[in-house]
Amino acid sequence: MTIYALSSGPGVSGIAVIRVSGSKVEEIVKLITNDQLPEPRQATLKKFNKINNSELIDEGILIWFPGPESYTGEDMAEIHVHGSIAVVRTILDQLSKIENCRLAEPGEFTKIAFQNEKINLLKAESISDLISAETEIQRQQAIKIMSGKSSDKFNSLREKLLKILSNVEAKIDFPEEDLPDDVIKNIKNDSEKIRLEIEKILNDQKVGERIREGFKIAIIGPANAGKSSLLNYLSNRDVAIVSEIAGTTRDVIEAHLNLDGYPVVISDTAGIRESQDEIEKKGIKLALKRAEDADLNIIVIEPKSVDFTGFLNDLVSEKSIIVINKIDLGYKDINQQIEKFNPIFLSIKNETNLDELINRIKDKLKNKFVSSNETLITRERHRQSLEACVQNLINFEEKNSQEDFDKAAEDLRLATRHLGMIVGKVDVEEILGSIFNDFCIGK
Repeated sequence: MTIYALSSGPGVSGIAVIRVSGSKVEEIVKLITNDQLPEPRQATLKKFNKINNSELIDEGILIWFPGPESYTGEDMAEIHVHGSIAVVRTILDQLSKIENCRLAEPGEFTKIAFQNEKINLLKAESISDLISAETEIQRQQAIKIMSGKSSDKFNSLREKLLKILSNVEAKIDFPEEDLPDDVIKNIKNDSEKIRLEIEKILNDQKVGERIREGFKIAIIGPANAGKSSLLNYLSNRDVAIVSEIAGTTRDVIEAHLNLDGYPVVISDTAGIRESQDEIEKKGIKLALKRAEDADLNIIVIEPKSVDFTGFLNDLVSEKSIIVINKIDLGYKDINQQIEKFNPIFLSIKNETNLDELINRIKDKLKNKFVSSNETLITRERHRQSLEACVQNLINFEEKNSQEDFDKAAEDLRLATRHLGMIVGKVDVEEILGSIFNDFCIGK
């Protein structure tokens, strides 16, 4: 089977790139150019024609990548043409007429590259992350994963576990043979060392996921304190409806921002107050849940509603920034106790002291996005596999100490399998769909 797809972005562009991969690439190139194959990996000017009548479609660049020295490991070609909708559509239509040649599914080129062992799963995921990167720090993380350090680390740990497993199985298969004392001792010491190493990787404050998904900020506070106005200001557009009527915001409204290279997901929430309205009560419940899950809470209040005896007292923590809005209306009567919370006094209406708030947010971001780990966890599936690996190692150590070697060996096999699933060293067909479906078509 041969697949094809537009690899560059859809819509009008200066150049469009159409990628073809599979067993019939050589035949396709000859059919669409009415010419012989160009030199491998050299950009060659070609005329691209309709297959049946040789009518000229466009003139552009052809690059031929014979397998296995290609991205997919198969024969591949890239057709570079002018990026008009009509040109691209015509070429794709011509390719569709060739037998055993079909439009690629999302992520299929990269999936084939994985199946042909050109890349592992971590690198495949990092390619997807690089394509989706919106901020500088997201780009840097994707490149870091692509460099292979994380893959090398997980492969190294897996190899060490396999070595331990071989010693345990030797003990099972040859019970009458006495293994050297240092081997028995090393089984225990090495497994503990690996487990502690994995636990250190897991103890990363989820920095990798934060970078990939965005640092979560919740704007919370009483009704009509200026939360929606703050969201609109930070987003530099009207994301939320602003009204003097209390209770206007009833659902969580999100905006994705790039704050000095840091990815941020900021949420405007329903005003927290006593209410008999069932819909508003649900909105308040969502607001409190969003505050609980957020990496940072911006608590917005106005001078006349400063009260830390109720819900505000429960929300204030190390992950909070207190904002006193509407200082243009005066704030002389504010309880002096509020000073201990290091609040920011501002006026969203007059854009007073908003720079101070943004700088405070940036400081919080810098602290949260710092990790000493070279090995980054960027997806929940990685974390789940590592957590399962740790638990299996705990089980192994317990059973090994009891000399229940058969069951201990099984726990060790499971631990090894969970590590292998991260990079694709075991049968991972059940997770391939969810990984590659997130790709764009043509990649």
